[in-house]
Amino acid sequence: MSIIDSRKIDFARSAVKREKIFTLSKLVSILGCSSRTAQAKLKLWKAYTSYNQNGKYYTLPEIPHFDIHGIWQFKEISFSEQGNLKKTVVYLATSAPAGLTGKQLGELLGLSPQSFMHHFRKCPGICREKHAGVYVYFSDDTSIYEKQVQRRNSIVSRPAVISLSDPEAVMLLVAIIRNYGISAEDLRALPEIKKSQMKLTAIQGFLQHHGLVKKTQDSRH
Repeated sequence: MSIIDSRKIDFARSAVKREKIFTLSKLVSILGCSSRTAQAKLKLWKAYTSYNQNGKYYTLPEIPHFDIHGIWQFKEISFSEQGNLKKTVVYLATSAPAGLTGKQLGELLGLSPQSFMHHFRKCPGICREKHAGVYVYFSDDTSIYEKQVQRRNSIVSRPAVISLSDPEAVMLLVAIIRNYGISAEDLRALPEIKKSQMKLTAIQGFLQHHGLVKKTQDSRH
């Protein structure tokens, strides 16, 4: 493996950092080295590899601003805090309170379910079974699985007013944890909630159903 001048390495790192995402061939061109040497640098830098576009793109660890699901997208290139697509799907399915359907996974990942879900029919870490005629992916850990199924059954039977998907419910719960005591109106004004276009009535119904309604102080005191 060739030795590269430290100044050239610093220059290359600064160059790809400015571009946010880059390819292996781009790094090879800047460093003037072999692909093997460039790959060694990527490993040393702990660079992330895109889970779409055939893993063609890379980004430095300080660049991504991952969302609550550990996903970051830039110019239609997607990266995961977990690493590759397999690890990401397992993480999302096992950490979701009620498991996730293929459609929900596709929405979170920004991918068409038909393009990747067939790889996960039998995958260590998750199990797949039908609920209400739709395949749902759960953790294969029995204790987690039982809680997820129980939660999904409660969601199916909940009042129609709480018309939120599982990812939306998770997003709300995270926002509530981060902003304890926040009202439904203020929740809806948060950037990530506003972007999801959740209806105020759905948020209010969710809070009420789970006993999370903000108590107002008695103005007479």
